[in-house]
Amino acid sequence: MPLKIVYKPHTLHFRKEAGTSRGVLTQKTSWIVIITDTEKPGVAGYGECGPLPGLSIDDIPDFEAQLADICGIFNELDLDVFPFNLGIILEQLIPENLPSVRAGIEMALLDIMNGGQRVLFKNGFSGNGEGILMNGLIWMGSYENMLAQVEEKLAQGFTTLKMKVGAIDFEQECRILEAVRKRYDQSAITLRVDANGAFTTENAKEKLARLSAFDLHSIEQPIKAGQHAFMADLCGSSPVPVALDEELIGVNSYREKFALLKKLMPPFIILKPTLLGGFTATSEWIEIANRLHIGWWITSALESNIGLNAIAQFTAKFNNPLPQGLGTGQLYTNNFESPLAVENGHLYYKKELAWELPGHALAEPA
Repeated sequence: MPLKIVYKPHTLHFRKEAGTSRGVLTQKTSWIVIITDTEKPGVAGYGECGPLPGLSIDDIPDFEAQLADICGIFNELDLDVFPFNLGIILEQLIPENLPSVRAGIEMALLDIMNGGQRVLFKNGFSGNGEGILMNGLIWMGSYENMLAQVEEKLAQGFTTLKMKVGAIDFEQECRILEAVRKRYDQSAITLRVDANGAFTTENAKEKLARLSAFDLHSIEQPIKAGQHAFMADLCGSSPVPVALDEELIGVNSYREKFALLKKLMPPFIILKPTLLGGFTATSEWIEIANRLHIGWWITSALESNIGLNAIAQFTAKFNNPLPQGLGTGQLYTNNFESPLAVENGHLYYKKELAWELPGHALAEPA
């Protein structure tokens, strides 16, 4: 059954500006990949290649040209896919410096292997209506705007909030955290913060000491990636538990992953499959983290509902009790309609709701 692949770019538009320490996003482009089987008309597997601007190692000018080349080779090979050769196809066909392409094509292959129904992993989330506990994301903005976001997330039933820090005035960020803590102690609301590497070696320890007054669960990536000696020091001494995020990007081999975590020994790591090369690669990080007794959770990376669905189903395999970062599906005005729904701080897959996806007869195979 020779498989064929096509792709189509899709620019997602944010409902509101999304502010981080790396800048403000108003739109983001993903490339939707669709795999069909010439012997099974009407059956298609969908995936999403969604490099994250300013962060993914494959956020490059010729991304689409490289994706087109890979799709062309894929179509020349008359491939068939089974569980035993999925990893071989990904490794041999897609360079490791294109992690979002690996992730997207892996999603589409898993989908078509399972009948092209958008159920990539069969578990309680995808099949039985079980929810995944999530954190509510607070984007950077003015003091008033961020407080309004906090109120909105609390009203939606979130009990864990994750606030972006590092772009506006640090004193204002502390005031927002203080305002939340005056109303809710840590037994009622869990607070996470994400610095996206905004702190420096000169001010990181001082800022972490200030932040510790707010009983935070963790801080993501306090300093820029690659400063291993200082990061190891922070992981061992910070009064706020450190969670590595950007630090993991571009670390590909199992040996490199193990060496990094063994050296830094963070309390937590945060896993974004699109940035790490897909589910096979992410599973390696999880296995190593479990061996080293490092906590972890999974987050989406501004994918559409196609990528978010796949990541959520993968996440549900592990029954991780920590709140996951999967709440990005409601960000866009032109997302794909899907069975995904957020209720009371949980993500659900409601099988009674329909998918509305781009048709798989998008173009002749590249």
